[in-house]
Amino acid sequence: MDITLLLDRARAGDGESLSRAYGLLYDEMRKIARGLLRGGEATLTPTVLVNEAYLRLNGAKLSPENRKHFFATSAQAMRWIVMDHAKRSRAARHGGGLVRVELDGDFPAEFDAGRMLALDAALERLGRIDPARRELVELRFFAGLDYAELAPLLGRSERTLKREWAAARAALQAMME
Repeated sequence: MDITLLLDRARAGDGESLSRAYGLLYDEMRKIARGLLRGGEATLTPTVLVNEAYLRLNGAKLSPENRKHFFATSAQAMRWIVMDHAKRSRAARHGGGLVRVELDGDFPAEFDAGRMLALDAALERLGRIDPARRELVELRFFAGLDYAELAPLLGRSERTLKREWAAARAALQAMME
């Protein structure tokens, strides 16, 4: 069944439609979560991350309008969960300085609380300056979407998105230094 149709039904009040859309996208979301948490601590698994994201989305009574909105809200929810986990992890280890994050277009090689916190702070600053580029980073980095998937979602060409990705990476690097 079409995801957008299910999301339309959910917005119209059909409580089961969001659950069905989530079920259809569950494997894709777990793949994203696995990449995001690769090499991470066992306390935050892809299954836990995806389920927690669903609970947050469902608890907030959000009704995503389409596939793009679903992935954008899911990516944001997963980002918040990972950042909360990173903050708790850093506090448990008695803190330390934030470190530079290299964004190479893929997920980090392993989960590192300091790197994620540095990225989160830079993303907050980028969002105040350029919300569209922040959305691109969230969808590309946290939701794991490639340029071919992003182009129709964001209404821009792959070439334009590649240029914007390079600019966003440069801005984030500068903000984290």
